[in-house]
Amino acid sequence: MATPPPLILASRSPARQAVLRAAGIDFEIEPAEVDEAAVKAALKAEGAGPDDAARALAELKAIRVSNRWPGALALAGDQILAAGDRWYDKPADLAQAAAQLRALRGTEHVLHTVLAIARDGGVIWRHGERPRLTLRDFSDEFLDRYLALEGPAVLESVGGYRLEGRGSQLFSRIEGDHFAILGLPLLPLLAFLRGHQVVAS
Repeated sequence: MATPPPLILASRSPARQAVLRAAGIDFEIEPAEVDEAAVKAALKAEGAGPDDAARALAELKAIRVSNRWPGALALAGDQILAAGDRWYDKPADLAQAAAQLRALRGTEHVLHTVLAIARDGGVIWRHGERPRLTLRDFSDEFLDRYLALEGPAVLESVGGYRLEGRGSQLFSRIEGDHFAILGLPLLPLLAFLRGHQVVAS
């Protein structure tokens, strides 16, 4: 039986790493160094929608890392939070996280989530989902307490919330796959990895 290719996660995301570890998947970590803000700005200026931008970024990161690991499967993901015509990035600090969550409260937003896998410089698989989330109309006092308790961990999320933690209390409605919200749609990924003998079938 052929040795399965190694899986390389092209991401620093603690949430993605935790999902893979909990599923019992062996992987290495090598983040892709990409100027995401510049790529997003260029794509948006060209008229790209959030789905297209998330896909382009995920593929770019996967390809970049796959070029450093011949024969390996390089897994990358990207999420763009869109509320109407506005796109949100990961907040730079807790003050920006607070401003972002205040702007989104009481409204629905979409997490445009894309995974891509590249091998030897070419994309061989991609998958996208669009969870829809509605933030409840929480008080400023609740928000301040939430951010104080969660701390800098919220800065790892494009939404400024951690659904796997106290962030669940911010929502009134969630539609979509839990793993996709965490940035790693797991079941489609597992199906692909089984086909490449990375996980047992």
